[in-house]
Amino acid sequence: MAVPKRKISKTRGRKRRTHWKANDALCISTCSETGQAHLRHRAYYVNGVLYYKGKILQ
Repeated sequence: MAVPKRKISKTRGRKRRTHWKANDALCISTCSETGQAHLRHRAYYVNGVLYYKGKILQ
């Protein structure tokens, strides 16, 4: 069974994964309440108010 010769650092793995996020239109959604474009499954601010799934948090 193959075994890695060296440990891959956290930084190296994170650099590789940076391009996974918003590289296509499927990752961006529009809020039905505010009309604001945002990343899916993430909370977002609109005029200083925090929203998630169209609802105010806090």
